[in-house]
Amino acid sequence: LLLLCACLTVLVKTLQSLLLGRMAQTLKKHINSDLPKPFAWLTGYVFILVGTGMTILVQSSSVFTSAITPLVGMGVISLDRMYPLTLGSNIGTTGTAMLAALAATGEHRSVTIQVAVSHLFFNIFGILLFYPIPVMRTLPIEGAKRLGNTVAKYRWFALVYLLLVFLAIPLGLVALSFNIYLFGVVVGIALLLLAIFVILSLLQKYCLHRLPTVLQNWKFLPAPLRSLQPYDAVFSKLLFCIKKEEPVGSTIMTKDFVEVLPLRNGGMITPEKCASVAGD
Repeated sequence: LLLLCACLTVLVKTLQSLLLGRMAQTLKKHINSDLPKPFAWLTGYVFILVGTGMTILVQSSSVFTSAITPLVGMGVISLDRMYPLTLGSNIGTTGTAMLAALAATGEHRSVTIQVAVSHLFFNIFGILLFYPIPVMRTLPIEGAKRLGNTVAKYRWFALVYLLLVFLAIPLGLVALSFNIYLFGVVVGIALLLLAIFVILSLLQKYCLHRLPTVLQNWKFLPAPLRSLQPYDAVFSKLLFCIKKEEPVGSTIMTKDFVEVLPLRNGGMITPEKCASVAGD
């Protein structure tokens, strides 16, 4: 794992150093452009095939997606183009399982092939659900944009999201599965809260004037249930990321600045000095 992380880091740094200037502009022009009309609607499907082929060549969807993700950050590949490439990568990664299943021998070979084919069709049906339908296609992209903006503002959210979605929630569901009644109650409450959130969000967006005043925004909820700011304060203290206070006397002076501020050397900033400095 450490070797893989080191190799991915070197790969990303190499790509960032190579894809600069004219090369980056050329790649951006060709990768983000659509096919000529009337075949423009096929562009996404072509890139799904490209992602599938590239992943089969490198035998790892993690390597492929980790290699092209920095290109999105550099602006070389758009997020809309990254999406079909990632979907194709999910199909390409099943090639390893298919090769292993075909190489299996013995009486359990048929079961091995069935598992590999199930993996393949699971990813194919997932693509058929989330890509051909335009409305469904926008859901992952908009979700990725929201998560990206959140992580850009709160860096700790990336780690918390990974631990929560890929570890805590699955383990919790597995633990609840031992009690079917409790499992049904918890999942039912979660789905009910999700439905209420979606319906109220849609009403706030399209029928705001018809809602009571208290429901026209989320301020009726406690701050920890509608904002990450309280958690950010806690994590900032835990990670020693407390923002530094601005030094005294470092405020930018303008003509409208009329307060008298103390300086470190004991002097004072008067309105006359402020006006003279701003004029200079």
